[in-house]
Amino acid sequence: MFETPNPFADTPMADYRMLAGCCRGCSDWPQVYNGPVEFLLREFREQDFDALWAIDQRCFAPGVAYSRRELAVYIRRRGSFTVVAEGVEAEVASSGIDGSRIVGFIVAEAYRRRVGHIISIDVLAASRRFGLGSRLLAAAEERLKAAACQTVVLETAVDNTAALAFYKRHGYSVVNVVPRYYSNGVDAFVMEKDLHSLAAAS
Repeated sequence: MFETPNPFADTPMADYRMLAGCCRGCSDWPQVYNGPVEFLLREFREQDFDALWAIDQRCFAPGVAYSRRELAVYIRRRGSFTVVAEGVEAEVASSGIDGSRIVGFIVAEAYRRRVGHIISIDVLAASRRFGLGSRLLAAAEERLKAAACQTVVLETAVDNTAALAFYKRHGYSVVNVVPRYYSNGVDAFVMEKDLHSLAAAS
């Protein structure tokens, strides 16, 4: 394992997470993202917050899920952005919480030294089979690239094999281990991706 420095060591560490089967700016970024008809990806709106917090509580166990204050801080932190996924087709839209069409979201940030950071990806269980986590991750990576980020990092639990496989499939590599990163004592992998590969592919 490479013992590379954590580029966020001088900032409060968020609980950057992803469960098995569930994935855990620029002012001129487009407000709507194109994609398959099942989902509409768009910018976060203040009125979305209650639905996003409720989704986070469903995706993660108590003690791992964010408090309302924590989630609000990460969403509103300088340099961060949130992309929200709404169900468009009836089967998907009906899976939202309390009548909302929101079925998932991603929070990320463009950090100094041209480093991007994936904070959290949350997708409701009923929408996971459509590849929404991959679409949210791709949207965030494109936005970070547009913000001049050269690399993107994230953390995931060492015992979360589904998350590890998901991120490796999307070009992330393990670069470090943080002992006892989570409140339950589990270590975290620090994973990194070179965003230049996106530019070369486009």
